[in-house]
Amino acid sequence: MKILVTSGGTSEAIDSVRSITNHSTGRLGKIITETLLAAGHEVFLITTKRALKPEAHPNLSIREIDNTNDLLVVMQELVKEYQVLIHSMAVSDYTPVYMTGLEEVEASSNLEEFLNKQNHQTKISSTDEVQVLFLKKTPKIISLVKKWNPAIHLIGFKLLVDVTEDHLIEVARQSLVKNQADLIIANDLTQISAYQHQAIFVEKEQLQTVQTKEEIANLLLEKIQAYDS
Repeated sequence: MKILVTSGGTSEAIDSVRSITNHSTGRLGKIITETLLAAGHEVFLITTKRALKPEAHPNLSIREIDNTNDLLVVMQELVKEYQVLIHSMAVSDYTPVYMTGLEEVEASSNLEEFLNKQNHQTKISSTDEVQVLFLKKTPKIISLVKKWNPAIHLIGFKLLVDVTEDHLIEVARQSLVKNQADLIIANDLTQISAYQHQAIFVEKEQLQTVQTKEEIANLLLEKIQAYDS
């Protein structure tokens, strides 16, 4: 099968030397991709420059992106060509719009005006004791996938931190329905370490729990093989 995988974490630039990013290493996406390749599938991996990547393989293509807008453009271009999307990338929910000193903000009577401003300096000055950073919400790319390719099998991920298992499952179920996904893999950051990655596979009629990244990849492979049967 032709499978599209996203991994790593986006980085949203504040200026040419600063950015907002996250701690995703891309390790899980690497393991998933390697598992799919070993089973004979054709994989296109969308990832980031700092993310861990598989070694070169005849059935592997890689495209590196930086930010959420890059991902939006590449996904819209590619998603129609693939039968399965495994969307494991940690995508930024917000992107910087404008950063300025507190004095400028306090002098303004309309905070919304800052959402229409833009920093033109290559490196924003660090002379102010306090800086205020304005952010705007990024597009929820997973919610657009089925509009671009209604036939694709969509597998998404949901990460929460230190919540009950019932709450984690409920949020994953909401994502499953909202995004018309086949499967949402629910994770709690407190259950992830170098040697453990507890995850719950949430489908319409089934829940399955695994304990490591390798188990995630192997169960994913089983699910994908079933799509093709």
